[in-house]
Amino acid sequence: MRKSRPNIILVTTDQHRGDCFGFEGRAVKTPHLDEFARKGTRFSNCTTANPICQPSRASILTGLFPLTHGVKDNGIDLPLETGENGWAGKLAASGYATGFIGKPHLSTVRTFEPTGRPECLSSTPDYNMDEWSGPYMGFDHCELMLMGHFNLKPSPPPHVLHYENWFFADGRGAEKLEAHETRLPPESGFEQVWHSALPSAWHTSSWCGDRAVEFIKGKHEDPFALWVSIPDPHTPFDAPEPWSRMHDPKDVDLPPERVRDFTGKPWWHEASRKNEPVMEDEVFRKIRANWSRPEQLEDDVLREVISNYYGMISLADHTFGRIMNAVREAGLDDNTYVIFTSDHGDWLGDHGLLLKGPMLYDGLIRVGCLIAGPGIPENNIIDTPISLVDLLPTFLELSGAKDDRDRHGRSLMPVIRGEEERTHSYVEWGLAASRCGVELELRTARTPDWKLTVDMLSEVGEMYDLSNDPYEVNNLWEKSEHRDERQRLMGLINERPDDILKEPLPVVGMA
Repeated sequence: MRKSRPNIILVTTDQHRGDCFGFEGRAVKTPHLDEFARKGTRFSNCTTANPICQPSRASILTGLFPLTHGVKDNGIDLPLETGENGWAGKLAASGYATGFIGKPHLSTVRTFEPTGRPECLSSTPDYNMDEWSGPYMGFDHCELMLMGHFNLKPSPPPHVLHYENWFFADGRGAEKLEAHETRLPPESGFEQVWHSALPSAWHTSSWCGDRAVEFIKGKHEDPFALWVSIPDPHTPFDAPEPWSRMHDPKDVDLPPERVRDFTGKPWWHEASRKNEPVMEDEVFRKIRANWSRPEQLEDDVLREVISNYYGMISLADHTFGRIMNAVREAGLDDNTYVIFTSDHGDWLGDHGLLLKGPMLYDGLIRVGCLIAGPGIPENNIIDTPISLVDLLPTFLELSGAKDDRDRHGRSLMPVIRGEEERTHSYVEWGLAASRCGVELELRTARTPDWKLTVDMLSEVGEMYDLSNDPYEVNNLWEKSEHRDERQRLMGLINERPDDILKEPLPVVGMA
């Protein structure tokens, strides 16, 4: 018999494009997610609230846009009180057991000075990972990792969270790190992509699956809400075997528009690629300047990147399948809602670009969003625009938890029931010159057919007719024949609630 209060499991990946699923038609193998999409409802026009990690994750937790919760870029910590009043805290207060497994990135890892937070690398010695398991940001039970990507290599205790502590616990940490750094042939031709010799059993995605399965097995007597945050397919593209070889580079699908050309684009497209980051810390400045802004790749190298990225997604898909098996084996199918999404995407070669930055093409801001559970229609595709800020009010409606705060998101349940449609989704990002040498305040309104992005500081923008120009080539911002459409979309942007923080939060680090 179904309990009155359902369990809720949110599974997220990191830097996972909205078109990189088998059901989207790309040549990536995602059998578990393809089955999940058939068993539930998917939103084909879901956008992130922000195209990078910390702001997006803060918006997922709080249901607020970045300029309101204050985390407008990486390197800014979400205030603890704001985080504790996110969906996890609200559900915990209403009687739910709440858990977080994986990469939180709700606070800054690489900071200028210790912040005292568990995610701060220099503050981790203050926490004994053999004893500490929360609370944190409204989650009563936590099993965390620092970054989950080996561009910040795991350090031995005491500079660890739970994953890193486990990684070194058997005394073989140095051996594992050496295996990860071993680049199995063939070489890709790009520093940030290789076939890693680290066995997949030690991989961050596998560890997330292991810990999530144990949590689900042990919590089915009470309603629970669990966020499982898988840190792939984030750069570096370093999938372990056999996942790294699952997609032959010659068979992957290259972007139709993959030449870097700034003609007709807003000024910041080129400036953000050429200007030097403005930052006093020289180590952080070099990371910003060199690691996150690779040059355009040749097609054969891009194929290696995409095939490895696909392999990382397939390993995450396998992890998701293990989580779904655990739900079924625990007999929780009829009383559990599962939601799958990602914090943001990756250009993955679109317009000759890789990774992420201030060009808000769809590959970066559109993410997959799928939900299944009691009463959710099967094999259902909804194309009305939604946002990741809608997750908090959705979870509150599903759980019956109360909220006394204004949120920007709205529950997705009326949309799923066919009672409501949305006109647009909204994205915002405040960039200091420390990121890529330009200061920007970007706002985006996206409808199913149109997209407009404007820098509120310079009042320069770009606008695309997605129906006729899905790859966002022809900027119509200055075209007189589209003036009415531009005014309409600017009107949507100007509808944003007037609750932006008056005083910006301090920048405490880089990421």
